[in-house]
Amino acid sequence: MVAPEDLDATLRSAQSGDEEAFRQLYRAQQPVLLRYLRVLVGDDAEDVASEAWLQIARDLQSFRGDWDSFRGWTATVARHRAMDSLRAQRRRPQCSMPIELLSDLIALEQTADLALELVATDAAVALIASLPRDQAEAVMLRAVLGLDAQTAGKILGKRAGAVRTAAYRGLRQLARRLESAGSTDPPERAGRKSTGGILGVTTSPASALKEVR
Repeated sequence: MVAPEDLDATLRSAQSGDEEAFRQLYRAQQPVLLRYLRVLVGDDAEDVASEAWLQIARDLQSFRGDWDSFRGWTATVARHRAMDSLRAQRRRPQCSMPIELLSDLIALEQTADLALELVATDAAVALIASLPRDQAEAVMLRAVLGLDAQTAGKILGKRAGAVRTAAYRGLRQLARRLESAGSTDPPERAGRKSTGGILGVTTSPASALKEVR
């Protein structure tokens, strides 16, 4: 995996046609995009992510910005494709381009680790998806994708302050639900939940609330 400080250079290489650099961008961004899309479109997330990456690959050379801007751009592309899928009110049909072209972007030795990571976050994604739509998206963009409030606001068509408020309210709801669940669990399970493990995002609900304010 590419170190965060090297991702700007990796992005520039990918824009110049370096296929390995593009694979590295994909590996860095795909897991969080997929979690975001699971909140938006549920079981259609992988189909929508494939459509999003086809557009990202097509338009990458015309993109202008650094790694942080790229993260926001990919989230915007993914959200547009998700909205298209929701408007269609049906599962997106198989695209004409073989899906294997995208699966090949992940090295074989990393597929097991990614699968375990996604399984470990299923509970977190389901919990976030149960929030009101505006709060769920704000939490995913801010606390999971790690975007700043201004970038998240551009994606959602809202002011940065409104995004901060929605994310804060969403995380407060998650914290209350975790505390409620923890009060009915055995001490060892409650302890794990109270540290925020089910969220797979931050070390505690309190720290998450601080991060998005």
